[in-house]
Amino acid sequence: MSNGFFITLEGIEGCGKTTQARLMSEYIQSKGRRVVLTREPGGTVIGKRIREILLDPESKGIDSRAELLLYFADRAQHVAEVIEPALADGAVVICDRFTDATLAYQGFGRGVGLELIADLNEAATQGLAPDLTLLLDIPVAEGLRRARKRNGDNNQASEGRFEEEPDEFHKKVRQGYLTLASRETDRFKIIDASGTAEEVQALIQKSLGSRFRGNDNF
Repeated sequence: MSNGFFITLEGIEGCGKTTQARLMSEYIQSKGRRVVLTREPGGTVIGKRIREILLDPESKGIDSRAELLLYFADRAQHVAEVIEPALADGAVVICDRFTDATLAYQGFGRGVGLELIADLNEAATQGLAPDLTLLLDIPVAEGLRRARKRNGDNNQASEGRFEEEPDEFHKKVRQGYLTLASRETDRFKIIDASGTAEEVQALIQKSLGSRFRGNDNF
């Protein structure tokens, strides 16, 4: 039986998921475990093309149902090509966004029915769910300030469609995440993401330590 472990990082724009995923990957590798670090959308060659459509500000007029189905097309390919094979091989898979992002953004944010999302997700993932989800929580104003600065500094305007959404949308997304976390307290761990990258990583490593007792688990 595989001893793979599936960790997802979630949160609103600018919460620092990408940085924390990289730092966590380095930490777990230092414990002797193989890590596969990936993301959604865009964890496969096909997914990268879907990502370009989803995050491009030029796609602002996309219908919410079309947006939803593109995310699930990306996820189905991602699970089949990357996540499931890595878990079967015993790796720790760290994914920047997964199912909870769809529930938070398209469900709570856009108002798409949560039951529809759950049904489509079952088809896309064949029931695969994270073992642990780290929710990096940060106030909306601070998250958007960071995200917009990042896009400007790194010339990532082509991936800034969600940063252009009104604050009320992001507030709904954040509250959606917190609601999801309250429903699955065993899987979710809420991390205060308002500190420095080093401070946040320390909280994450502490959380991992409470889940994994002894180095042989890593």
